Amino acid sequence: MSYLELTRTRAGDNQIKIHGPEAFEGMRRAGRLTATALDLLTEHVRPGITTEHLDEIVFEFAMDQGAVPAPLNYRGFPKSICTSLNHVVCHGIPGPRMLKDGDILNIDVTLINDGWHGDSSRMYPVGTVPRAAERLIDVTYESLMRGIAAVKPGGTTGDIGAAIQAYAESQRCSVVRDFCGHGLGRVFHDRPNILHYGEPNEGIRLETGMLFTIEPMINLGKPHVKILSDGWTAVTRDRSLSAQFEHTVGVTDTGCEVFTVSPKGLNHPPYPAA
Repeated sequence: MSYLELTRTRAGDNQIKIHGPEAFEGMRRAGRLTATALDLLTEHVRPGITTEHLDEIVFEFAMDQGAVPAPLNYRGFPKSICTSLNHVVCHGIPGPRMLKDGDILNIDVTLINDGWHGDSSRMYPVGTVPRAAERLIDVTYESLMRGIAAVKPGGTTGDIGAAIQAYAESQRCSVVRDFCGHGLGRVFHDRPNILHYGEPNEGIRLETGMLFTIEPMINLGKPHVKILSDGWTAVTRDRSLSAQFEHTVGVTDTGCEVFTVSPKGLNHPPYPAA
């Protein structure tokens, strides 16, 4: 099931929630907690570690902080985080597979703190990775940041997608179209849908108080994906490498606030703490 379908199912109507200062404060706390969890994982992502162990670290961190991992048991998802390795686009399920030198790994964490959802993901290189993989990670991060730069009241969701698509394709990469960013707050998946491709000045008009994720998935090869038999894991059809970064943002009077910035400055590899 795609984020498009999830959002339609969860929302149940066409109303986009507009939030005030209290909600922004709640999102700051949730976002910072999620970013702290991703910081915590940095030193653990290395050859020989299993993705299941990374999941256990986040689960224990959430319990210690009085938070709840939103993915756990969400529509039957069995783990607390998503771990998407190499050609896995998104929704990879943690398991016994050990990381090896040269892998690239996306870790997606969503924590619920006092009812508010903080949702973010980062790429983690494992050991020494090929130059093509490094470049894909760089392009994907820059795509995210260009999408964020397009967020402002009076702009549109199409402005966000167009900024991402234009940059990624200029770097000879492709944008996955089967999944998108989504509204959130006290609900995990809500309106609006945030496509990572599109045309400027098209889509939904942005207003101060909107909350949503931007989370482009960028492939080295073609954009097409398929879902594996577990019903969750999405992979590239051509088995090319895929990367993703994600932030949660809120539209402000002058632009946007990013709630999931790393407290330690570990937003993009190489990570000094690794």
